[in-house]
Amino acid sequence: MQPGTDEREWREDCAPRRVLEIFSTKWTSMILHTLHALHDGRARTGVLHRSLPGISKKMLVQTLREMERSGLIDRHVKGTVPPAVEYSLTSLGHRFVGLVDLVYDWGRQNSDALDLLQERPSSRRKSGD
Repeated sequence: MQPGTDEREWREDCAPRRVLEIFSTKWTSMILHTLHALHDGRARTGVLHRSLPGISKKMLVQTLREMERSGLIDRHVKGTVPPAVEYSLTSLGHRFVGLVDLVYDWGRQNSDALDLLQERPSSRRKSGD
């Protein structure tokens, strides 16, 4: 928002806040990016799990369900024994990947600025990393 913007533009459901909801759960943006960048938009659960170091199976499944409910991904169950579950980006998911990529690219290009940030208590990054 620009300085002097009408206060109504700052309401709780304003577009900037809704966009930031994508990044409020770190795994949502990482799953979008991973599906797009590493798996051409679709991958099975196990493949995604191996592609995302640090995520628990429980957190992966929880985040995938949330992303499916929000319309970012589709879930496909193949009729094999055992059933194979594959997730794919929806057209809406593809639209958000561009935003995620912009943020990730900015991070890569500005890692020095990120290194200058003071460590937060909730951060997994340790000093000197």
